[in-house]
Amino acid sequence: MVTTNADGTERGPSPRTTPAAAVAGRAFGAIPPTVLVLLGIVSVQLGSAVAKHLFGTVGSFGTVALRLFFAAAVLVLLWRPSPRVTRRTATVVLAYGLVLGLMNLCFYLALSRIPLGIAVTIEFLGPLGVALAGSRRWLDGLWVALAAGGVVLLMEGRGDLDLLGVLFALAAGACWGLYILVGAALGRHTTEGNGLALGMAVAALVTVPFGVAESGTALLQPWVLAAGAGLALLSSVIPYTLDLEALRRIPPRVFGILMSLEPAMAALIGLVVLGEALSWSQWIAVLCVVAASAGAARGGRPDD
Repeated sequence: MVTTNADGTERGPSPRTTPAAAVAGRAFGAIPPTVLVLLGIVSVQLGSAVAKHLFGTVGSFGTVALRLFFAAAVLVLLWRPSPRVTRRTATVVLAYGLVLGLMNLCFYLALSRIPLGIAVTIEFLGPLGVALAGSRRWLDGLWVALAAGGVVLLMEGRGDLDLLGVLFALAAGACWGLYILVGAALGRHTTEGNGLALGMAVAALVTVPFGVAESGTALLQPWVLAAGAGLALLSSVIPYTLDLEALRRIPPRVFGILMSLEPAMAALIGLVVLGEALSWSQWIAVLCVVAASAGAARGGRPDD
């Protein structure tokens, strides 16, 4: 992938980039950024459904530890990032990794207490806030309002919710909003997947001690390790790589509005994989968030 220096001149791929990473970089460049976001959404929600099946064996902390440990290992092997970075870049990488680790811990704690669709719906308030704060045109406000209406409808008809689960989901949403902003900064200060690999390693260092403390040797069962590796690919390696590449090419405001598809996809995956039925109002909510996302994708411009 060709990148540019601060003065606008082009430079080639990092000399540490592996052939596989170079091929991945060229492939990403050929895919529209909106498609990258949509593919990431599908992948991460499938991963969330898989994660629920691990909670009974290793708990929420153990599941997060497995996910981020294997994700960090894959990304470091793929990109082979140099640890020698400027102080400014190191600050951004550390912030990205910390936010990423906290976001995953809070979300899985919420997911262990409330349904997938509801957890993602509440968490979505974070990127919705980013989209609203960055809006400059009245039409963007319309898409945000439509997506917000979908969020309200998704929360109807599900009975009493675990209060602690809701609070964890809100905390995950706050981290998600920060993740969008810090991810954009990471894209500006690093090339290809090098910053992502370093940030994921930081996130693993943050979360693995929690997982070991909670689950101990249960994490070492062969089937658990295999499931953790698959979870890492679905929930971290694929979506975060796609997100970072998309954030290099579209502004955080547009990215935030596109993520309005998350509650709808979570509800659909919950129905198909976890057997969580949708009410008629929730199907209307799906249409609301899909329409909002499509409108944002059509109206957004890379140079906004």
